[in-house]
Amino acid sequence: MNQKAARERPDIVAAIRGGDNSLGMDGEADLATATLEQALFWRNIYTEILAMEESVLERIQQLMADQSPQAQQEVALTNVPVVVAQAERFRSRLGFWESACRRIAAGPVAAGVAPVLP
Repeated sequence: MNQKAARERPDIVAAIRGGDNSLGMDGEADLATATLEQALFWRNIYTEILAMEESVLERIQQLMADQSPQAQQEVALTNVPVVVAQAERFRSRLGFWESACRRIAAGPVAAGVAPVLP
């Protein structure tokens, strides 16, 4: 997508980005070279965001319960898939960072030192 289109349709850019779990956040550490401190930081960030997305989805479902069938259908076809895709992206990224935390913390095990994970 070109720069002009991105400026004109940030909703489309956000929807595409939200569904691509290979995309990290701006400033996100590299999974392959992250320190334990960085991995814990990003694990916490994704935990926070995932909790928010799950709350948003729950609230949408609550609101839909009081809507007409037509409104429910439109929300189910438009809003819900976007929020679900975003939540799945954040869940996937969280999984990457949880694995990184375990991998990095397990490094000293080979030397006979038990890992410590907060």
